[in-house]
Amino acid sequence: MAIPKQKLTLPFFTLLLVNMWSKQMVIMAMEIIPIGAVLDLNSTVGEMAESCISMAVSDFYAVNADFKTRLALFTRDSSSDVVAATSSVLDLMKNEQVHAIIGPQKSSQAKFVIELGGKAEVPIVSFAATSPTLSATQSKYFVRTAQDDSSQVKAIASIVQAYGWREIVPIYEDTEYGNGLVPFLLDAFQEIDTRVPYRSRIPLYFNDTQIMRELDKLKAMQKSIFLVHMSASLGSRLFLLAKDAGMMSEGYAWLVTAGLSTLLDPLGSEVMDSMRGVLGIKPHIPTSKKLESFKSRWSKNFTISKPQSKIKELNLFGLWAYDTVWAIAMAVEKAGIVRSRYVKQNTSESTVDIAALGKSETGPRLLSSILSTRFQGLSGDFHLAGGERVPSAFEILNLIGKAERVIGYWTPERGLSRNLYANGKIAYSTSKNKLKEPIWPGDTTQQPKRLRIGVPLKTGFNEFIKVEWNPEDDKPNVSGFTRDVFVSVVEALPFPLPYEFIPFVNKSKQSAGTYNELLDQIKLKNFDAAVGDITIIANRSTNVDFTLPFSESGIRMVVLTKRDERENMWIFLKPLRPELWLTTGIAFIFTGLVVWVLEHRENKVFRGKPAQQLGTTLWFSFSTLFFAHSNFSLNLIRLIFPFLDFLTTASSCYYRAKLMFSGEKVVNNWTRFVLIIWIFVVLIISQSYTASLASMLTVKRLQPTFVDVKEIRKNGYFVGHQKNSFVKDFLVKQLNFNDNMLREYSTPEEYHDALSNGIHNGGVAAIFAEIPYIKLFLAKYCSKFQMVGPTYKTDGFGFAFPLGSPLVPYISRAILNVTQDKDKMEEIERRNFGGETTCLDQAAMVPSGGLGLPSFGGLFIITGVASMSALLIYVTKFLYIHWPASNTVDQERSFYMRVLELAKHFDKEDPSAHHLNGAGTRVHPVPSAEIVGASPDSDDARSHSRTSSEGSGDIIGDQDHDNHTPRSSAANPEPPHTP
Repeated sequence: MAIPKQKLTLPFFTLLLVNMWSKQMVIMAMEIIPIGAVLDLNSTVGEMAESCISMAVSDFYAVNADFKTRLALFTRDSSSDVVAATSSVLDLMKNEQVHAIIGPQKSSQAKFVIELGGKAEVPIVSFAATSPTLSATQSKYFVRTAQDDSSQVKAIASIVQAYGWREIVPIYEDTEYGNGLVPFLLDAFQEIDTRVPYRSRIPLYFNDTQIMRELDKLKAMQKSIFLVHMSASLGSRLFLLAKDAGMMSEGYAWLVTAGLSTLLDPLGSEVMDSMRGVLGIKPHIPTSKKLESFKSRWSKNFTISKPQSKIKELNLFGLWAYDTVWAIAMAVEKAGIVRSRYVKQNTSESTVDIAALGKSETGPRLLSSILSTRFQGLSGDFHLAGGERVPSAFEILNLIGKAERVIGYWTPERGLSRNLYANGKIAYSTSKNKLKEPIWPGDTTQQPKRLRIGVPLKTGFNEFIKVEWNPEDDKPNVSGFTRDVFVSVVEALPFPLPYEFIPFVNKSKQSAGTYNELLDQIKLKNFDAAVGDITIIANRSTNVDFTLPFSESGIRMVVLTKRDERENMWIFLKPLRPELWLTTGIAFIFTGLVVWVLEHRENKVFRGKPAQQLGTTLWFSFSTLFFAHSNFSLNLIRLIFPFLDFLTTASSCYYRAKLMFSGEKVVNNWTRFVLIIWIFVVLIISQSYTASLASMLTVKRLQPTFVDVKEIRKNGYFVGHQKNSFVKDFLVKQLNFNDNMLREYSTPEEYHDALSNGIHNGGVAAIFAEIPYIKLFLAKYCSKFQMVGPTYKTDGFGFAFPLGSPLVPYISRAILNVTQDKDKMEEIERRNFGGETTCLDQAAMVPSGGLGLPSFGGLFIITGVASMSALLIYVTKFLYIHWPASNTVDQERSFYMRVLELAKHFDKEDPSAHHLNGAGTRVHPVPSAEIVGASPDSDDARSHSRTSSEGSGDIIGDQDHDNHTPRSSAANPEPPHTP
């Protein structure tokens, strides 16, 4: 049966009133805690934060309906002004007696507000003031629930390092927010050796014209890698103007910080299109069902409440604001906060009386509770350390139109990675291979900041560097030794280094200048580096920085070789130099004269007609050269090896023939002394002569036509050098050659022709070049030419970079690694030079030119001193005995007559010499082998026996072995001769 509606009206309203009364009683039983919020309500962040904060309060108490505390929000608009923000905070503290304040948004506002929070002991909890200049060390009542901007610095540095950018220009706004991050960026870039050559600071009041002027300045400086750190409003203007300036095209790279990356949605399609190819970084927000549900609800509510807003998607600041409200609500409940007034009441009627500001009774407890709160919020793990949120992972974005493409992640533990949740332990990485390939400005996958490497165009010695053009696409193809070394060096670097070779040519594809002019292009910033056979010299280092050399250094000269000396009929004169031949001849004559003086009065052999005496003297002296060697050797063998006596016996026949041929005898002991020393000198000279001549006759030697630079310069001969080389200046300034005596050549073939023509047929006497070129030339023409002369020091080939380039130390260290790898260098040389180096050592053999006087100077001094000493002693003794007595007759004679009479007396035989009619000592002692080889009854044996028994004890004896005539002077002495 149906119940009439009239009967249900009264009970229904009764139940409704009871329910409402019960809820009101519950609310009255709860503690209402006033919380302030200072936002820039007309900003993107402010609009979003306001809606998120409101939803956060509702969501929190919908989930935690049994909590005994409730937050009451009091919102103030700071109007993006520091003074207004400070005034709003004072108003909340005095009039609302708030227990905590959420905000303010901007770092410049927070800098003043946190001072008030510390004075009133009211926690200032900011979700958007990210400048690292703000910290809990300034005021312990400052709590940051956002990530500090400095937390992204290492992630930015890893990206810069991954792409091998050794130079970057920060562009930042001139505010507390912009300036605060710069010192941290500079420190991070310094750690990875990335230079910051310029910092572009843009104030907020700059108009478009002023910003464009700054961009043009950067473009004129030829900078191409930029890091942008600014707010969304200023950043959007910057990128629109950069596109107009042509700086969003191929060759440029832009990286933006988290502050701009998280606010891309409201920028509009035009701005997003201008940022195409930009890389960005922002904190990673882990996905969850709770987050997706909130995004859906927020979008629906925000669209209804603010349909005219440009904001279409929820961003990170809104999530941080939401989690901040939850953190404060949890902390208030956990700390058991009750509503209370400040300790000191403000008796002033002014709303901004700072002097009368009191202190919150619950501030310390609430602060401690907030700092210890931890939960899983919409933005991830909410965890504070040191009054700031603990950083999480970062996403690396690539902006492509309106889309954001995540190309990788960065974490403090793993560095760069494609997958944030990879299993297992992964080493820290800064390799770009860990990231997906981005699209760069200009819609290209070619990495920006490719080093523009200038290479010279050569017409010869292309083994070092060669430039050819591909007929299909007309692009240059660079090859050669220096190119291969550079490629190997780049591969050895600890970071990627993109580059491209650009030939230094004019519009006609001809060489655009000399090597010095090529290096000037680096100073003019037309090239970033230069690769080729570029020699490191002092005057070039004033404009560029060179790496360590990677090739052999030095300048030498190459000359034509003479024909083989073995075909020379006068080669027997070559072992000794002219000065040594002359000195030796003089020594022979001098020794002969000394022997003649010592032997003339006593030895019949040295008497007779003057012509006969001269012939005997010279023959005696020069015969020692041929007869001393064998005598000395045989006697030495006999003395050292007695058991080899049969050898000396066998050679006695040879000795007899020699002694018959050379029958000169010496009888004076001083003569024997002189001859002992002289024969020793002759032995050494003859041995050295024999060895040198044998070497000349058996070893093929390449003798150069010229070995002395002074000779070439003195005779005015032409010399050559490589075209467009610094060697020309070296020849003029260092070796003092006249400029009109120099000739330029480009190819090894031109070298060959110029040297082969000779000095009288339009050729050159020598070509001066660096050792690598000469070695390559000699590898082709090793049989006709030779590298001679001193090595003039240079530092070899090196790569050139701008002054102060951070790449130089890295390239130099890589050069050491490559050049010390013997296998790699041999492979590079074999690929470019073909391994044709077999004749280089032979070409480097320069003959000594014969033995010189300095090598035997000591021997000549010894024999000269010995001869002069014997001569002086003998003459002194003769003068002492035979100088005319000082009687009356002698005094009447003149000195000339006395000397003449003394000379006549010297020419006469010495009557006191008892052996004048006997035999004296031969020049070469008769070996005892003669005695051993004779029979006991032979005449030789009896003669020897008689000589031994009757002689005066001489080694050989005084008997004349030729005619066996007994000495008669002993039995019938002659009367003394009276002058």
